[in-house]
Amino acid sequence: MTEEKKPERDTRFRVIDGLLIAMMIVPLVFCMALKVLYTPASEGVEISGAMIFLEIPAPVQNLIITESQVNSWAVLISITGLCLFLTHGLTERAETKRQLIAEWIVEKCESMVQGNMGPRYGGYEYLVAAVMGLSACSSLMSLLGLFAPTGDVNVTAGWAILVFFLVTREKLQGGLFNYLKGFTEPIALFTPMSIIGEFSLPVSMAFRHYGNVMSGAVISTLLGAALRSLSQMLLGWIPVVGNIPLLQIGLPAILSIYFDVFSGLMQALIFAMLTMLNVAGAFPEEAWAKRQEKKKRRKAGMASASLETA
Repeated sequence: MTEEKKPERDTRFRVIDGLLIAMMIVPLVFCMALKVLYTPASEGVEISGAMIFLEIPAPVQNLIITESQVNSWAVLISITGLCLFLTHGLTERAETKRQLIAEWIVEKCESMVQGNMGPRYGGYEYLVAAVMGLSACSSLMSLLGLFAPTGDVNVTAGWAILVFFLVTREKLQGGLFNYLKGFTEPIALFTPMSIIGEFSLPVSMAFRHYGNVMSGAVISTLLGAALRSLSQMLLGWIPVVGNIPLLQIGLPAILSIYFDVFSGLMQALIFAMLTMLNVAGAFPEEAWAKRQEKKKRRKAGMASASLETA
């Protein structure tokens, strides 16, 4: 009976693997198809933001579906498929390469969070892994000729606002009074500057990430166009060969490795590090320990008072 069921189980396992692989690939192919269908024919260099695919009428403001939104959802679906693929068929002891890769990713994220935030922030490794994966994969979409969602300030601003809420939540762990009191330190004269500094966090994180990714895309486009024009100028008089932009071969690929791969991965790491440091620094370990000790003394006092009353 066991030998008869084994092929069925193996077939079902492979079918699920195939569906998960399709879940990773199909969204990207769909985005490339949309890119081809919606990109208008143009001559020369054209640098623009995300294309608008659809505009839905709404009472207050029309709902606009842009290229960055569609590509962001494609990245989310692809990453979800990758996670399901890596964790499909887990065993107590790692027997496959995919499980070893999944365990390595989890271990690295846990060690990163423990090293930068401390044991008190256990559970943040999932957020850090999500931020790094989403940011890195979004930036790497430019390798497929697609618009990188990280090149849209609206996308990075959404991530930065989420980090701002997490930081504010940690600061409120010390109480609302202490949070508001922090704006008047070291002296009340600096309160306006403290308020501006508080809200500058999401702005700086959003524009830093967006600016680095977008500037790399602009530089690569301009340099590629310049090399094409130079090739036409120097070699255009040669029959057949003059129509081939030979000077574009090599250098743009090297720049793409830096701007699209290295810079994209580096910005993902920087954004994750800033998230960890800002959240961990919102309510320092010493202040948290003092507050916990104060709570213990308060509970002990209430317990002793209730015993005396009894």
